Order: sequence, then C-alpha cells, then structure tokens
Amino acid sequence: MADTKYIFVTGGVVSSLGKGIIAASLGKLLQARGYKVTIQKFDPYINIDPGTLNPYEHGECYVTVDGHEADLDLGHYERFLNVQTTRANNITTGRIYQSVINKERKGDYLGKTVQVVPHITDEIKRNVKLLGSKYKFDFVITEIGGTVGDIESLPFIESVRQLKWELGRNCLCVHLTYVPYIAAAKEYKTKPTQHSVKQLQESGIQPDILVLRTEHELSNTILSKVALFCNVSQDAVIQSIDVPTIYEVPLVLQRQKMDEVVLRKVGLEVGPTPEMKAWRQFLQRKADATEVVKIGLVGKYVELQDAYKSIDESLLQAAIYNDRKLDLHLFHSEKLNNENAEELLKDMDGIVIAPGFGQRGIEGKFAAIKYAREHDVPCLGICLGMQCMVIEFARDVLGLKDANSTEMEPNTPHKVIDLMEEQKNVTNMGGSMRLGAYDCVLEKGSKAWEAYGKEHIQERHRHRFEFNSEYRHLFESAGMKCVGENPESNLVEVVEIPALKWFVGVQFHPEYNSTVVNPNPLFVSFVKAAIENKK
Repeated sequence: MADTKYIFVTGGVVSSLGKGIIAASLGKLLQARGYKVTIQKFDPYINIDPGTLNPYEHGECYVTVDGHEADLDLGHYERFLNVQTTRANNITTGRIYQSVINKERKGDYLGKTVQVVPHITDEIKRNVKLLGSKYKFDFVITEIGGTVGDIESLPFIESVRQLKWELGRNCLCVHLTYVPYIAAAKEYKTKPTQHSVKQLQESGIQPDILVLRTEHELSNTILSKVALFCNVSQDAVIQSIDVPTIYEVPLVLQRQKMDEVVLRKVGLEVGPTPEMKAWRQFLQRKADATEVVKIGLVGKYVELQDAYKSIDESLLQAAIYNDRKLDLHLFHSEKLNNENAEELLKDMDGIVIAPGFGQRGIEGKFAAIKYAREHDVPCLGICLGMQCMVIEFARDVLGLKDANSTEMEPNTPHKVIDLMEEQKNVTNMGGSMRLGAYDCVLEKGSKAWEAYGKEHIQERHRHRFEFNSEYRHLFESAGMKCVGENPESNLVEVVEIPALKWFVGVQFHPEYNSTVVNPNPLFVSFVKAAIENKK
C-alpha cells in the first residue's frame, strides 16, 4: 500500500469508556484483512512515562520489549494484534516537552520563540508519522488519552486537526462517546454525545465515525438522530454494547461493518469479510467451557481493577486454552497472615504471588507462599513474588530467620535478594531499572522447560533487585533449584521446587508476553497444574 493511513481515536463525555479496546478491536479487524497495523497511545500527563506512577494513579505499568515503561493500553494492543510494541507506541506530554526543550537548548530552533504551535504540535505530528514512515505500517491507529475538552489534551487535538488538513483522505477521526440511560424517564439521552461532538468541532475536527458506548442496544431512531445532529453518515454511527468479554468487541464492530466504513473513507477496496477463524475459535472455547478452575491472586493492589491487568488476562487466556472457566479470587496481602492463610486459601486450585515494590503487604505474601509450599498447591511467583518465594524458603526451610531483600531491610544479615550490581550507582528513578526483553536459558527437565518446550526463551523484566547467587548452593542442596538464568550475566531468572507438583518463581514478567492467539506457555502450564491439583 503506497500511503500509510492514520486513524485517531478520541473520547468524549466521560473517561474510561474503552478507547483502547475500540482502537485494538478496529486494529484487529484491519489486520484480519491483511493490513500491517500498529496502535500508539498519547497520554496527556507530564510524567515522561508511567514508570514512577503508583498503580492507584494509572493502573498497571506495561513494559515493551525495548524496555519502555508504558500505559496499560499497550497491553491490550499486543493481546489483540499479537504484535510487539516499542517506546514509539506510547508518547506522553512530558516526553514531547522534554524533546522540544532539549532541541531548544541545543539551538535547533535558531533563535526562534518556542511555542505550543508550531513547535509542540510539530513534535507530536513527527511522533505520529514516525511509525508509518520508519516501520512502514499500512495503518497507524493513535489513541488520544483523556476526554475532549481537557486542557491537557488540547495540543494533541490541535495536532490531529492539522494532520487531518495535511493528510486529507489518508486521515480519519473515530470519536467514542457515551449514551446514558435515564431510568426515571425510561429513555436514552444523546445530548452528551451532541455536546461532545460540538466541542470537537469547535477545535476544528469533524469526526468521521462515531462509536456510541451503551449498556443496551440503541434503536435506529436514536442512531439516525445522532447521525443527523453530528454531521456523520448513518452507516458511520456504530454502537459498542456491553459484552461479557472485551474479546467479543471486534466481532460486535465487524457485524456493524465498521472496518468496511473505514476502508471506504480512506479510498481502499473493501473486499470479502474475513473469517477471523482463530479468534472465533478462542471465543467458542470460552463459551463451551463448563468446568471451573479457582485461582487465588495475592497482591497489595487487588482492590484496583487494572493493577494486575496483564496477569488477569493471561490467566483468563490460559484457562480458556485449558477448556476451563477462570474463577479468580483476589486476596489482599496486607490481610493475609500465617493464622488465616489456610482458611482463606484452602479452596484455591492454584495461587499466584503478584509482583510489586516495597514493604507493604510483604508478610502476607510470605504466608501465602508458605501455605502453598506446605500444602503442595501449584504456585507461580512473578518478579517480587519470586523473590518472596526465595525469602520464605530461606527463613522457613534453611532456618535463616532474618533472611530478607535489601529492598525491605538494607542491613539484613542474610541478603538472599540484593540490589543488582549495575543498579548500585543509579540515582534517577525513571526508566532506570532492568527493563525490557532479556534471554534466559532453562534447565532441561525443569517445570519451566516443560512449559516452554525449549531451552532458550526471552521474557520482559522490570526490577532492580535479584537473587543473590552466593546463596545458590545452599538453596539447591535444600531442594529449591535455580533452573533458569541469563546467559550473559548469570542472573538467576527461574527457581522451582522439583519435589512439589508445580512451584515456580520467575524474575521476569511472563504476563507481558501473552496474547489471545498466543498464550504464554508458563501460564498455560500453571493453570494445567492447578486443574490436575483439583482432581
């Protein structure tokens, strides 16, 4: 295809409508037609990236293969498209301004007054076009974070206006709004959508396609009214009705021919509707599953819906590929202890110890691990979860009562988890951890090796602390084996107890590498072990 087509997804009325899911679903439909598609997210906050943000602020921090800490929507993009993203797929206001200020300091603007227009908007446009020009994608879908009308989003909206003018037919705007139902009046109200579109028009942008988020199906009368009042053709008013799983959204949009509308508007041939066989088979397996697998997730942010988003989705995918319904139980690690762990966890078929940072809730993780180890319940520890497995084993099996991580206790006499050597002189917090994809060599015959079916794997990391190899012999002689390590640094990446059914801790984050059509094998193996444990 000669010219890259650019699609912008904006949101109105309220936040959290699911722009990321709409962007990912549209991307999936275009990809199914044979186009090379990528999606990027523009976040209006001034942080350079979400790496230093508390999960309470912004949910999960996602990590790309090239070591960029990114918005959780990139996880949706990867899970839907099965295509890896990079730092080019997530841009924040902070990164835009940092880049412009750096250029100004170097004298790149030759004495000019540096302004929002054109300098900031030019930098935004450069980042939009980068994926199309450098990586030769057919479609670049760009999700603009926040809600139309936010002060923070204005430079991004202005950049979209300019690009629509510059690119002509090669540029589209999809606007997602909410149609509320007033129970007392027993009717849907389109006025918020009309106001939202009007606000977008005041910024110089006429949306080409409207997506209406709604709890129930809207009548043709309502759709016609929205089309008329918002200057959008009726076939370009699409409704996004609540469905049992986000993975049904592409099919909901396909039934309304949203991909066909897009292709016609950018001047491409429509062609036959793709079957999306693998996608439909996945959903069919989900629908057909009748038996349940109960998994307990132990973490300190379990009250937040998006804090462990990638883990939740990886477990769901793994359960479906094992022909089971996932029954996920969340346990707050601050409320777990050695006295109540058995009572709370006794019905779980498998237990996941979540990643994280800091002291809070750590003792509850030790209690859950001890219960899983002593009762031989399949257990998966991720990042800090793996480190907690090591500390619990040191304390309760090796008898090193004060064993700890130097993250929690810098003066511990038994630093079984210690700060990585290259981290000892790091002073900046942002983007300075061990981040991104690294190689790992697995020991033949181990549970991890059986799961992956190969010796050499690559998984993504996000940590500063590591297993202290000085204690390796002590652990291995007592039954906890180090079965995965980085071939360059010899960093221990996987530990397991072979004497138990399935007790594996990994320093990396396998959840970042699990998609709908390609579930992560470690999660599939863990869920399989949990099912066998139930029997």
